[in-house]
Amino acid sequence: MSSDFKPTNVLIIGGTGTIGAYITSSLLSAATPKPYTTLSLFTRPGWDSNPSSPKAQPIKHWQSQGLKVVTGDVESLDQAGFTKVLEDGKFDTVISCLGRATLKYQPKIIDAAEYSQSVQWFLPSEFGTDVAYNEKSAQEPTHVGKLALRKHIREKIRRLKVTYVVTGPYFDMWLYPTPGYEQAGGFVPAEKKAYIVGDGEGKVGFCTMWDVGKFVTATLRHPAQSFGKALKVQSFIVTPNEVLSEFQKQTGSDFEVIKTPLPEIESLEDVLWDKKSDNPQPNPLATFVTLRRIWARGGTLYEKNDNEVLEVKQEDLDTLEEGVRRYLAGGYKGETFGVKA
Repeated sequence: MSSDFKPTNVLIIGGTGTIGAYITSSLLSAATPKPYTTLSLFTRPGWDSNPSSPKAQPIKHWQSQGLKVVTGDVESLDQAGFTKVLEDGKFDTVISCLGRATLKYQPKIIDAAEYSQSVQWFLPSEFGTDVAYNEKSAQEPTHVGKLALRKHIREKIRRLKVTYVVTGPYFDMWLYPTPGYEQAGGFVPAEKKAYIVGDGEGKVGFCTMWDVGKFVTATLRHPAQSFGKALKVQSFIVTPNEVLSEFQKQTGSDFEVIKTPLPEIESLEDVLWDKKSDNPQPNPLATFVTLRRIWARGGTLYEKNDNEVLEVKQEDLDTLEEGVRRYLAGGYKGETFGVKA
């Protein structure tokens, strides 16, 4: 690959998912000149069978912005099938936004990219928590899938350039309590309740979901600075108590504050992961509680993040005030991505 490589034909996989939709929308809305020539979305056949479905509506809107659609099934396509998709489309850059449930398909996709004649750059679905934050990260049950992919890339991938965009927790999602386990953190404006882990003074580095899209867009604009790196990017760094203050300011109401010591959260984790059982049957919500403990323990803090590497200015990012306002207006669950009601 030449040192002056610039992405031209970009394929996004999982681009209608929870974080993928923000990335797709941000790339399409990028300022001119855009960091690509063509942006295509890989999605299942039949996506347009119901034009009013939550999936079809944003895709139709994005098509009006220039998005192209490639159909196929992540689960059923084998490596050779993916290689054909990549070569037929002459894609030189692939962005994976697969969710936690489909991360197991990433190795065959990145292998297909490695063996293709066209793909030069791959961005795996690493958005979220830093799975290689410190020596303890390898022991976290929530990190198994992503760490396995990193190992696969180290051992198997030789030609491709790979970049991880590590965003830390999505602020928009962190605000929502885990149902049934609210003590692990979150805010319920309707009930004027705030659930805080620890004393609420520990700082957490966040990225809003729209800013994840901004950072991925910025990454595509800086290939040489991004190749082979795990970029740590953040919208802002705040404490839960500062978030609480912003909620009270914007709502004009005092919140009931329920604080749970970290040791209690760790005990809850043991129960949810069923650690004392000879045949553990983890609760599906264990992941969310563990991640909140990692964040509360400082697993999002760095001496310096990589915002400057991507030339992303603080004034171009969301603020705490904007993040809370968006949550109060309906949050990420109500996002329409420009689709008119």
